[in-house]
Amino acid sequence: MEFWLEPRAIQQARRICASFQHWTGRSLLPNPAQDEGRLAQQLFHWSQPVLSHGCEADPILNYGNQAALTLWELSWSEFVQLPSRLTAEPMAQAERAHLLAQAARQGYANNYSGVRISRTGRRFRIENAWIWTVLDEAGTPVGQAATFDQWQFL
Repeated sequence: MEFWLEPRAIQQARRICASFQHWTGRSLLPNPAQDEGRLAQQLFHWSQPVLSHGCEADPILNYGNQAALTLWELSWSEFVQLPSRLTAEPMAQAERAHLLAQAARQGYANNYSGVRISRTGRRFRIENAWIWTVLDEAGTPVGQAATFDQWQFL
């Protein structure tokens, strides 16, 4: 079985998509499937990077689609063990933390741009990023997710 079709990954894909819809009133994916397995497949193979982390004191990434894995140059198993703060360079982490706090207060934030760094040190600038609070089925916050439609290597 593909790792992104494991029950935990399917659940996280559903939560990511449902939470984006909840906060923005918009669908994250064009023509999202109703079947959870198909939705997980669509999200994993979508061209826009999508990633999420949990609510730990130092949040750990718990989802990355293929575009995110490729951009950060990580395997799934490496990605879902990475503290999310390490997706940004140390000097950009304060700005990132401020944006995440804003998204936590409002439910989401958008139009964010900033520099990120891959596992190998390759820097890239993201544009038009959306960050939103991920809710579980009871409406309890369980983390945050992000996507962006533009990036440029520096």
